[in-house]
Amino acid sequence: MRVSHFPPGTSKWNKIEHRLFCHITQNWRGKPLRTFETVVEIIGNTRTRAGLRVKARLDTKTYRKGIAITVKQMEELELHRDEFRGEWNYELRPRTNLAN
Repeated sequence: MRVSHFPPGTSKWNKIEHRLFCHITQNWRGKPLRTFETVVEIIGNTRTRAGLRVKARLDTKTYRKGIAITVKQMEELELHRDEFRGEWNYELRPRTNLAN
């Protein structure tokens, strides 16, 4: 599994959000956001002047909260940090040299 984190405090600089929010806002036009379906419809019907379309869907899956990984499960993983900013970019892989 590949993991990449934004450095602390930088998610507000996400260029995609900044580029799309003005178009979503124009499409929204102050319509009350009372349901998830309304939000998905407004976002999903957004297009830019250049013709780019936004795809949106509601994830209705139920996810368990508070799942803890055991020490044994953690020991079964190898952490491979990238050369550049390895504290923010890394891969978790199954350990290949597990002792039985």
